[in-house]
Amino acid sequence: MTTPPEQDRLHAQLAFAMEIDKLRRIVRRNTLMDGSRRENDAEHSWYVGMLAMVLAEHAPPGIDLDRVVAMLLVHDIVEIDAGDTFVYDASAVEAQAGLERKAADRIFGLLPDDQATRLRALWDEFEERETPEARFARALDRIAPILANHHNEGGTWSLYKVTAEQVLEKVKIIEEGSPTLGAYATEIVELSVSRGHLARA
Repeated sequence: MTTPPEQDRLHAQLAFAMEIDKLRRIVRRNTLMDGSRRENDAEHSWYVGMLAMVLAEHAPPGIDLDRVVAMLLVHDIVEIDAGDTFVYDASAVEAQAGLERKAADRIFGLLPDDQATRLRALWDEFEERETPEARFARALDRIAPILANHHNEGGTWSLYKVTAEQVLEKVKIIEEGSPTLGAYATEIVELSVSRGHLARA
């Protein structure tokens, strides 16, 4: 028995919808702002999407905000297969790209072809960081854990012995996407150092 094309399309969309529910199970290193527990990937994706809307005035002029939000919604979907990679774990970061590309092939491939192409293109754009939208999206992705750690008296910085110099390397990515946010992130790092919540190398 054959099914109408629109039913096949709906089934593919629902298969993707059920698959991405798994993002709620992927636990990140960073905690919530109140330090009560670690956040999951779905919470993180929602949070940075909201940051994009709230902090849009600090983005480059003429930016396509809808595309930024869309990128942030899809950027961590690959972690369903690849897992969360701690940004300060050099060996894990090195292996990350291949694992995430394979995950992108599988997960976005669940969708109908036109939607798979669109969402995969958004994910690729975020990863390549070549457009103003992608650089702003990546800036928000990087500033979120800095805010959390700052409000948690060092949070994962203290737990994993991360240094101010390592954090400032990540701040450069924030500066690329938004000089204003980059300057603010630098201030946070210096304040955290002065309070003893972040050590220098």
